[in-house]
Parts: sequence; structure tokens; C-alpha cells
Amino acid sequence: MMQTVRNAAGRLRPPKLSIVVVVYRMALQARNTIRSLLPDYQQGARPGDYEVLIVENRSGELLDPGFVAGLPGNFRYLLRDETAPTPVHAVNEGVRRARGSNICVMIDGARLLTPGIVRGLLAGHRLHDSAIVAVPGYHIGSELQQLAVANGYDVEQDQRLLASIDWPRDGYRLFDIACFSGSCAGGFYLPISESNCLSMPRRVWEELGGMDTRFDLRGGGMVNLDLYKRACEHPGVQHVMLPGEGTFHQFHGGVTTGGEAPEARELFIDEIKAQYRRLRGRDYASPRTSPLYLGELSPNVHRFVQYSATRLAGAGEQFAPREAPVLLHDAARRQQQGGAG
Repeated sequence: MMQTVRNAAGRLRPPKLSIVVVVYRMALQARNTIRSLLPDYQQGARPGDYEVLIVENRSGELLDPGFVAGLPGNFRYLLRDETAPTPVHAVNEGVRRARGSNICVMIDGARLLTPGIVRGLLAGHRLHDSAIVAVPGYHIGSELQQLAVANGYDVEQDQRLLASIDWPRDGYRLFDIACFSGSCAGGFYLPISESNCLSMPRRVWEELGGMDTRFDLRGGGMVNLDLYKRACEHPGVQHVMLPGEGTFHQFHGGVTTGGEAPEARELFIDEIKAQYRRLRGRDYASPRTSPLYLGELSPNVHRFVQYSATRLAGAGEQFAPREAPVLLHDAARRQQQGGAG
């Protein structure tokens, strides 16, 4: 049985962007994530340009109904029952219900966003009619959470770090308390493995067939990496990266970042890698692309730019970019295009 709750709002033209956020047993973290998608937090984006679909799989820890009821009219909420241990079906259902011409998938509802993400996604889709727009990922804390948890890192420490930067007053200060996630450990200029905020035209989503439901292990296994790779390698697309923005994983005891014993976690990672090999006939390899780098770089992100340049310099010719990286400031781009947008 499914229950759909929607805020009362008049239906005008379809939004340019639909953001699908999947939530399961993470009420505190999901509230923060949703807060970072509100129009008063996201800069340079009008509420009518985007909608947010919160798809929550039922658990013993649900979002508070009063919180959901108070969300603005460009937010919708779907509570569903799920018998499989994967978020794949929730993602695909959320996309089916989405009204936007472009689809952004956030498979993990525990990821805080920086304030320019919606603006950046919309700008990326204006650049190219088949743009795959990706946001790099980070973990809150000074080291990967799957390592930090062995030293006692927990939800309370995570939330204290957020309080230390007075979040959400300045969302770009998230960079000050974070490190690159494992899938983005090479930095901006080397291939990354996935994005937890990945946007594409609905047409491309449909050509890809959405998320592959055969990824039926806990948490979806490698389904998000699989979607990222298939999207970036799809014929005719243009990969666009937003290096000045980020999604920041809050600790919540997740499948690969939680409190399982290291041995159990390693066994599970071996299992999901084996499933990927069965389904795709090869080991996973990050897609090699020539992305456009779009957006502004706040001072908070400069240390990650420096880190990324150092990693690229140390990688040698094997990973030298096939084309010179292009960083487009959105205002300059509009000027080049005669103010279109």
C-alpha cells in the first residue's frame, strides 16, 4: 500500500528540474537535507523552476508529518512500503511521478547540499541539451566516515561539527568541516566513481532505462555508480561538473559508512563488486570523460582545488585530460550567449 501526501499548490507549468530524494530510517539527516533544498537556502533559483520529490520507504523512523506538511508548494512527499532492501524501486517510482524535463537523483537522503546546486544544475542543462550534470561528494569530518567510526565518530559528533559552522547560515562552510568521499578521492580533475546528486534530461533517463532493478543488494549495491557510468558514457551526452558545489554525507549508520565491523563491511563490498561483475561482465571502472567545469569557486573550496591539481599532477600522462578543462562562470556564459537563459 502507498500513501501520497502533497502540499496544496496550484499546478502551473512543469518545472525545469525534478529532484528525487530517497529517505529511509534517517529522519534527522533527511530533515537537514530537505532544509538545504528549500528556496530560502538555494541561491539564484526560483521555486517554480524546480520541484523536490521526497520518496520515503516506510520504517520505524519516519519524517515528522508536521514537518512535511509545512514544506513549500514545490515539494511533494511519497510514503511507500518496500519489501526489498534496495532504494532502486523508490528512485524509479519517484522519477515516474516527477514532472520536470530534467531529472536529478539523490539516492541517499542524508546528503546536505551547498546553496548553488539548483542554480548550477539548471545552468548545466542550459549549456547542452544532453548534459549530464554531476556534483562531487564529501563526508562531514576530517576522514572518511567508515574509518572515523572506528575511532568513535557518531551522529552526535557529526551534528556538533554542523553546529560549529552555524549551519545552515552559510552553506559553503560545509567545505571547512569535510573531506572528499571515497568515490571522489582523486579530486575534480581525475575520473570519479559516482555522484550523489546527478542530473540528466528525462529523455536520457528513459534511454538508460532508469536504475537497474537487478541491483537488489542492501542499499542498492553499486547501482548508483552504475547509473553514473552509464549516463556519462551514453552517446551524445556532455558531462558537466560543478566543482564549486558539493553534497556532504551526514553520518547515519549507512550500508558502507556505518558501524559494521570492518571485516563485515569488506565482505559486503566484495559481494557488491561481484554482483556488478555478474551484471556487467567486467569490474567497475570510473568513466573517462572530458567534463565542462561550471560555476563559481568560493574561498572555502580552494583547498580542494589545490588538492585536485596535486593529484592530477601526480597521476602522470595516463590520466592527463584529453582536452583542457573549461571553467565557465555562469554570468560570463550568459554574456557570451547574449543573455540567454
